[in-house]
Amino acid sequence: MTRIAFYAPLKAPTHPTPSGDREIARNLMRLLRDAGYDVVLASTLRSFDKSGDTAQQDAAFAQAEAEMPDLQQEMAEVDLWLTYHNYYKAPDLLGPRLSAALGIPYLQIESTRAMKRLDGPWDRYARAAHAAADQANAIFYFTEYDRYALERDRKGHQELVHLPPFLPLLALPAASDLRGPMLCVGMMREGAKLASYRLVAEALQQVQQDWQLNIVGDGPARSDVEALFGTFGPRVRFMGQLDRGALQEVYAHARLMIWPGVDEAFGMVYLEAQAAGVPVVAQDRPGPRAVLAPGAYPDPEAGPTALAQQIDALLAAPDTLQQRAEDVRAHVATHHLETSAAAILKRTIQSVLEMSR
Repeated sequence: MTRIAFYAPLKAPTHPTPSGDREIARNLMRLLRDAGYDVVLASTLRSFDKSGDTAQQDAAFAQAEAEMPDLQQEMAEVDLWLTYHNYYKAPDLLGPRLSAALGIPYLQIESTRAMKRLDGPWDRYARAAHAAADQANAIFYFTEYDRYALERDRKGHQELVHLPPFLPLLALPAASDLRGPMLCVGMMREGAKLASYRLVAEALQQVQQDWQLNIVGDGPARSDVEALFGTFGPRVRFMGQLDRGALQEVYAHARLMIWPGVDEAFGMVYLEAQAAGVPVVAQDRPGPRAVLAPGAYPDPEAGPTALAQQIDALLAAPDTLQQRAEDVRAHVATHHLETSAAAILKRTIQSVLEMSR
C-alpha cells in the first residue's frame, strides 16, 4: 500500500481550534485514506506567522531543523510527501528537505505565490514558500485565482492540477425544508470575518421582508459581533460553536445562507449549505466564486444594499427560493463531492509515483 506523509504548516488537522483550514486538512486525510492510501501525519509543526515577526520566523526555522533527524527516520518508509497550504505566512519548512533526502516525490495542495511579499517582513518566509513550490512535482489548486500565479512561476515540467473544493461525502445530506430562519456561519475574529459580519448587519437594516437569523460561530470577536446585531433583538439568535451533527440540523431547516465572503479563500460553509439545498446570498469575490453555484451575486462595490435586495427577492418569492435550492444542491452533487476529488488525486499521485520509479 502506498504510504503518504501529510503535512499542514498553517494548521494541523489535530489543532484544537476549529477553522476552515483545519476542516480541509482533515477532509484531505480522510479522502486519501478512503482512496486506499496509508496516510501518516508527518508533523504538527505550525510555521504560521500572522504579523511578519522575524524572531517568530527564526524560531520556526530552528524548530524545523531540530525535527529533521527524527523525522527522517520516522518517514523512512514513506513513498510520497503531500503538503496542504504552503504560502508566505506558513511555508513548508519540512517537506522539501525530507522528500529530497528520501528521494520521494513531493506534492502540494493549495500553494500560493506572492512575489510582492519579498523584501518585506515576510521576506524569508516568502522565499521559503517559493522554494518549496518550486520543488513540487505537482501542485493541486482549488481556484482559478490561485492558478494564475502558479502558472506564471511554474518550474520546469511541474504539473498544475485543478482540484475543485469538495465535501467528504459520497452522497448529499437531506435537503432543507426552507422553513427556518436565515443563517450565518463563521468564526468570530478580527479582520475579514468581522468585516463579513458587519456587511450582514448593514444589509439586514435594509431588508423589507420579515426575517429571522441564526448565527453559528464563536471566537475572540464575539462581543463585537453581538454589538453589530444588538439592535435586532430577538430576531437574531446566537447559537455558538456547533459540532458537525448539530450544524447539519441547522442546515436542514435554514431558509437561506448569508455570507458576503470578504477575503475568503473559498469557504467550506458555502459547500455545506448548498449541499443541503440552502440558497446562498454572497458577494462576487474570487474565492467564493470557485464553489458557489452559477447565479447572480452582487459586486462588492455594491455594498450591503445589493445584499439586502437579494435577500428581499428570495424571501418574497417562495417558488424562486425553492428552485434556487434545487439548483445549488445539484451543483454540489455534480462538482464537489468526494468521488470526483478522489479520482483527480489518485490519477495525479499514481502518475507522479510512476514517473519517479
